[in-house]
Amino acid sequence: MLQSLHVKNLALMEETEVEFGEGLNILTGETGAGKSLLIDSVTLALGGKFDRDMLRKGADSAYVELVFSGGDEKVAEKLRELAFQEDECVIVSRRMQAGKSVYKINGETVTARQVKELAEILIDIHGQHEHQSLLHKKKHMEILDAYCGEDNREPAARVDRLYHACRELEKRLEEETMDESARERERALAEFECREIEEAALIPGEDEELETRYRFMVNGRKIAENLAECCRYTGSGEEDGAGSALSRALRALGSVSALDGRLEQLQGQLEEVDNLLADFNRDAAEYLQDCEFDQEEFTRVEERLNLINRLKGKYGGTLEEVVRYGESRQELLQKLSDYDSFMKELGEEWERTDRELKAACGELSGLRSRNALQLQGLLKEALVNLNFLTVEFEIAVRPGQTVTARGYDDVEFLISTNPGEPLSPLSQVASGGELSRVMLAIKTVLAGRDHVDTLIFDEIDAGISGRTAWKVSGQLDAAARAHQVICITHLPQIAAMADRHFVIEKSSTDDSTITDIRSVEGEESLAELARLLGSDALTEAALENAREMREQALKRKEGFPRKAVTGVGDRGNTQ
Repeated sequence: MLQSLHVKNLALMEETEVEFGEGLNILTGETGAGKSLLIDSVTLALGGKFDRDMLRKGADSAYVELVFSGGDEKVAEKLRELAFQEDECVIVSRRMQAGKSVYKINGETVTARQVKELAEILIDIHGQHEHQSLLHKKKHMEILDAYCGEDNREPAARVDRLYHACRELEKRLEEETMDESARERERALAEFECREIEEAALIPGEDEELETRYRFMVNGRKIAENLAECCRYTGSGEEDGAGSALSRALRALGSVSALDGRLEQLQGQLEEVDNLLADFNRDAAEYLQDCEFDQEEFTRVEERLNLINRLKGKYGGTLEEVVRYGESRQELLQKLSDYDSFMKELGEEWERTDRELKAACGELSGLRSRNALQLQGLLKEALVNLNFLTVEFEIAVRPGQTVTARGYDDVEFLISTNPGEPLSPLSQVASGGELSRVMLAIKTVLAGRDHVDTLIFDEIDAGISGRTAWKVSGQLDAAARAHQVICITHLPQIAAMADRHFVIEKSSTDDSTITDIRSVEGEESLAELARLLGSDALTEAALENAREMREQALKRKEGFPRKAVTGVGDRGNTQ
């Protein structure tokens, strides 16, 4: 359940905090007061698109924080899956700046994807124009699959996998198809490349060794000259060399070291220096011997290195890639040597995968058909409760013209709202108000199936009035008995059903405009109901009218059973 919403520096909201409660939370206000902005802020916190223009004038960042109550096992499971610790509540926040957003869950920085994953089981938001999506058949399949839930997860994944495997095999068949002349050209080229790589007799790592040897040879003369000079200065062959000077120093110190024990220690240190210098000269002399090479060896190294680099330039950036390329060309030669058999096997593999795909599509279609029968019954019952008194509703699941990654089904909602009229596509016969009610029925039924705790409706009452408005208010109240419902409305019939009532107001000064929200009850709530009823003055008659509507709503609430809408809160399976 959404416990609270905190918004700062977002559009007309300077800083607002709202504490929601259980049951039916109703938000009302004048047109343009910013009612939808409150819902937009929830959407933003859960990963919605943010635009710099949404920042309040003069602010460099905006902040939205949602606090949900914890304790639900599905929420706890998702938190564990996302590597978060369970807590008494779940706090989701987002700080927004131009070009940058920082999301947090319980104080830990997270990605937008992680927030969206968690939001799927926390809340379901119905936007102002979402019911228009029912005009598209693609949405119908999404709704049916959402109702199927876990039942079709594995079959749908299998269809998706086999579909892409089939498309990949079709692509290979197209690419591998060659005429006789093309095969001969390909065979000749592959034979040449394989022979060139085989004759090179490549050894793993030899290119690096040759590079090192080649650099040494190119710089050998300079290395030898400078190292020889170093040996002359440090050796004992020259009168002014360090080795000769060190020997003289040792003789001088040795003639007096017996006179004092401390001199013996100094002599030992000097002998260590002499030994180190002698070791250095031996190692340097050996290195100088390695610097000796003839022109024939240099030419051999250079030519071998040029060959390897040419092969790497043609067939891969490394020796390993060159070898792998050669192996792939050998495989091609084997394939071309028995091309007809290869193509036959590839075609048989495609046919086998295609049969498996169609069988998987059939299994998925059967599952959808069984669930469609259940869902259409639940939706019809919900629509009757929404004042579709003579409604007929059907979810048609028919084989389509083509197979896609979602199967071959063509799913379409059909409806008849008048006796004697045939069932027709929803997009052809439903008005805006009827679409709103159909979407409300869908949302409440799916919410019961998915166990989402919080439902948000942004003006679900579009295009309805009168008795139908009472029916919609009853449906919302029934949904609120199994879930927390937050609803923005212009209808007094819905507002009268509120368990908690909030009024959104806009106020202006000379230099700023602020949208704020406050909880109302008692006389203040009646005054807002009177405004919704059309009264432009708060007269006693207007208040009495509002009072009567509130009393009528309370009687309706008392008369509704705990589950007035079949499917709301229903945790049964679909078997």
